[in-house]
Amino acid sequence: MIGKQLLRTVVAIQILDMLYDALAPKKTQSLVGRSFTCQFVLIFLLSSFPLAGLSKESDAGAMHQAVFDKDRYPSATECGDCHPKHYREWSVSQHAYAQMSPIFNAMHATILKRTQSTNGDFCIRCHTPVGMNLGEDIFMSNIDRHPTSREGVTCIACHRLNQEYGKLSGRLHIEEGPVTSPIYGTSGEPQELDVAISKSGLVTDPESIGRKVHSEVSRSNQMGTSGFCAVCHDVNLLNGFRLEEAFSEFKNSPANAKGITCQDCHMGKEPGRILADKTHPDFEKENYDYGPAAKVGSLRTKPRKLTNHMFVGPDYSVLPPSLFPLDIRAIKEEHEKDDTRARGMATIREWLEFDWKSGWGTDQFEDEVDDDYAFPERWASVDDRYDAREIVTDNLFLLKEIADQRLRLLKNGYVLGDIQGQVNGNGYRIDVEVRNGTDGHNVPTGFDAERLVWLYVRVLDSTGRVIKVSGDLDPNGDVRDLHSAYVHNHELPIDDELFSLQSKFLVRNIAGGEREQVLAVNYSATPLIFLRPSRNATILQGRPNGARKHKKSIEPNGVRIAKYRVTSDQLKSAVFPLKAIVQLKAAMVPVNLVNAIKDVGFDYGLSARDVAEVLAHGHVDAEGAPVIWNIDSDSPEDNQVAGHQVIWEKEIVLPETNENSIDNAVTALH
Repeated sequence: MIGKQLLRTVVAIQILDMLYDALAPKKTQSLVGRSFTCQFVLIFLLSSFPLAGLSKESDAGAMHQAVFDKDRYPSATECGDCHPKHYREWSVSQHAYAQMSPIFNAMHATILKRTQSTNGDFCIRCHTPVGMNLGEDIFMSNIDRHPTSREGVTCIACHRLNQEYGKLSGRLHIEEGPVTSPIYGTSGEPQELDVAISKSGLVTDPESIGRKVHSEVSRSNQMGTSGFCAVCHDVNLLNGFRLEEAFSEFKNSPANAKGITCQDCHMGKEPGRILADKTHPDFEKENYDYGPAAKVGSLRTKPRKLTNHMFVGPDYSVLPPSLFPLDIRAIKEEHEKDDTRARGMATIREWLEFDWKSGWGTDQFEDEVDDDYAFPERWASVDDRYDAREIVTDNLFLLKEIADQRLRLLKNGYVLGDIQGQVNGNGYRIDVEVRNGTDGHNVPTGFDAERLVWLYVRVLDSTGRVIKVSGDLDPNGDVRDLHSAYVHNHELPIDDELFSLQSKFLVRNIAGGEREQVLAVNYSATPLIFLRPSRNATILQGRPNGARKHKKSIEPNGVRIAKYRVTSDQLKSAVFPLKAIVQLKAAMVPVNLVNAIKDVGFDYGLSARDVAEVLAHGHVDAEGAPVIWNIDSDSPEDNQVAGHQVIWEKEIVLPETNENSIDNAVTALH
């Protein structure tokens, strides 16, 4: 191919040379003029028609090769060929979702808007390190991003780091090169790679034909340490504002003192829990799975410690299950649209037209659908709809799996302790204990100003009538705090006994005092602007003078006591005995965040309502059925958003007061 292109170039130069002789005046002709003229026209032609003369098939093939074989930053799909277990876990992980998230992208765009883009890549460089290394626009649709950039914290984001970084909020360099370039890992066992290459026919030459593999595996001394996670999981603004402190919390924790690492808790068999003491002689075998790290056909590498790459966290996807988890079979890039050799089935835009909720590709739908049903062109074929449904079904089950894992993580991190109900005058006092079940960091941690964990407490009489409630939700799905639109508009009273572990951003007012806000940037004229350089030193305070974060999370092994009162007025006409039902609940982010960022729009053509509904309901079930919230119902039970995760639930019977006992006896006599 190179020879043909060279021949075309020579011919083009000769033609241009003759044109120059024919058109240019003789007296103006010169070697320099001839050279510049030919070069300019040639460059124009080649840039306009870079592969002129080639067939469409070879054009697509060349682009395919450029993306998948000679790419600067290989996709995780290439790694998945030999590492299917790791890829499957990662494909549904928070790392894979980091850049795909429409909520993050809208939040990032909102911060850029409110800071006149002076925030730059501060947020996004952790969410798409490949995109920032490629020099992509700070904000653009994921539909148009480089495929590896869209994958967020993808394989090479960790395994192509050849330096030991520290707490630098994602400012790192990823080594470039095709899939055959060297990688870095915790073991660095070149002999295993040599055996795999010799026995399986793998190739390490990027120009060779065959299944390609990295040519070298080097040991990274930092990758197996907690410091490796600190690159992104400790976020400090330039003005001293401590936005996220997961790693700092860990460094001062009992777990760190015992030699436990972040990986031990978050990449072991069970998320958020150590299954054996660090001093156990077989700690790794007790805490981690063991098996082959790679497989090529029938060849398996020797068993070793396997780290879990699912990275379970409090977030969940609000995207259609055709787009997330990241299935190798699903997404075809736009330039591959007409390439039958592409691995993906359809482009993102085409997948957004696939109505999976209506049952496309299921026997029930396809047997009953009218012959004149207007399908989009891409999904006109019933066979394609069945193939697409298979991908959706597999992804739904994978989403169900990580939902179960997420619940296990939350149960390990949060503990609902003792509940004490005692008579207090003519009413009751109820104390609820909430504990941090870990010794590694606070709960919540990370972006704790948007992590909603709270108590939903109801006191019911023997007829089932609710006589007291705290932690209930407004019609938007928000708790009744100062961020609730219904509380703000005086349509609902504030929940003055609300127990919530959500930290809050506080900004100093012009008139004095402080006020809460959803994001750590200004959204009104009332709070003072604090992102500008401060005239005063912040080193002593650790924060700008005009802003702070009220941290409400629970320290490692710590305890909080929530206190509630049931008054005598609330007990009027109550039928005894009474019982208290307590739920410890969690949500990814509050719904009011969606309202705060909606004006910039959401990626993938999603509306604010689309995002809020999936957010409030948590996730779809394995059958793909959405949870319907009956907003018109008067029943408190109906107006509890089903998707918010119930971590723990307990129930106690309250003792009767002397006064209530007398009243009940009198009532019984009549």
